[in-house]
Amino acid sequence: MKKIFPPLLLAFCVAAALLTGCGRNAEFTVKGVVSGADGQMMYFENVGISSVQTLDSVKLNSGGKFKFTQPRPEYPEFYRFRLNNQLINFAVDSTEVLTFEADAGTFATSYTVSGSENAKAIKRITLAQLDANQAIGRLRKDYEAGIVADTTFQHTMIEVSDAYKEVALQYIYGAPMSTAAYYALFQQIDGLLFFDLYDKDDSRAYGAVATSYDHYFPESARSKHLKNLALQSLKVIRGQRAVDLDEINIQEVNFLDIELPDSQGQIVKLSSVAANHTVLINFTAFMTEWSPALNMTLGELYLKYQNKGLIIYQISLDTDAHFWRNAATNLPWICVRDPQSVYSQIAGLYNVRQLPALFILDKKGNLVKRVDDIQNLEADIAAAL
Repeated sequence: MKKIFPPLLLAFCVAAALLTGCGRNAEFTVKGVVSGADGQMMYFENVGISSVQTLDSVKLNSGGKFKFTQPRPEYPEFYRFRLNNQLINFAVDSTEVLTFEADAGTFATSYTVSGSENAKAIKRITLAQLDANQAIGRLRKDYEAGIVADTTFQHTMIEVSDAYKEVALQYIYGAPMSTAAYYALFQQIDGLLFFDLYDKDDSRAYGAVATSYDHYFPESARSKHLKNLALQSLKVIRGQRAVDLDEINIQEVNFLDIELPDSQGQIVKLSSVAANHTVLINFTAFMTEWSPALNMTLGELYLKYQNKGLIIYQISLDTDAHFWRNAATNLPWICVRDPQSVYSQIAGLYNVRQLPALFILDKKGNLVKRVDDIQNLEADIAAAL
């Protein structure tokens, strides 16, 4: 195990202790200077579990000064600044004032921050994640050009992922109660989570952070969400080898829940419709050329098996909400859309590598099948029914 720097660990522990106190201010402030951004808009956003909300914005002048004040969150929460397509991620826990200095040209990578050791740690994690994604981008380009062989491509992918994990695990095991640990756990490479929920080694990382968050912030929505993930991970790999996550003592869940809006804007929760039904979960994109044929196939199966208890829960990753809404309105099954599109955290948690992706839940809520061949879809549904 990599050893985390003692001052940083101490800061994390102090932060966690302060969170349990009663004398916190009711607000927090983030301020600073962005040079070279005269006339540009910078947005201050809250990064939720499955959505991003704009809280405030400012049109920067030649001086580049900014200041945002918001109610302090009840539990540790994540935020970001957005300037054009560049992002600065950070978290707020026990701190009252965070100060940033950045340049518009290198906004996401060369900024400095004071007032929070967690924010400094998140910057280090972000840089490691960016390095990994840039390396994968170069590798994929060479692979598609035929310069890199299959075995070399796979081997290098693992090496790049492991390099990120070496940085992330310092925080995950060194200070699992910290926002840096949580942030490190959910970073992605090439559209997928670095830490695979269904890998026995990575499962320990989920368990470490989930156990710590459950201890320090038991009522937090993030803590409850993380418990679900850790328990799902444990359930899937239990048959391979037991993982020491016994500290998490809550009711076991059998699938990763999804909660997204339908074409009418109504939130539809997967768990609310799955009880006592066989559910076909489909990640799709309506704007693709194969979508009409797929929906015709789903329609035939739905008509045939609806009376036997089949439900289809279809998740669109389309970027064009208007196009999706028009196409989905007349479909007879449940159609929801993830506004994060190709950056969907939900798709990442289901380890969706390409579209369409299909999963089957049985009537007891067990995720029993990932459909690899659509030609076998009807047989897989019939078996689950």
